[in-house]
Amino acid sequence: MQTSKITRIAVVVLVLLFLVLSVISCSTHVHTSGRPTSGKKIPPGQAKKMNGDKSAKAYAPGQQKKR
Repeated sequence: MQTSKITRIAVVVLVLLFLVLSVISCSTHVHTSGRPTSGKKIPPGQAKKMNGDKSAKAYAPGQQKKR
């Protein structure tokens, strides 16, 4: 009688432990904007495409107005 209670409790504890470990091991990935995070500059043509503009002139370093 005593051993059946112990085994039943052990099974319940193992099932709960399995459920807790399953939930903890889940991971999510958060994606921010489409920009690369490596710190490199985006080529003017790619920046133009990302913003939907027709000309890459505004994104080219030589075409930027100095204030």
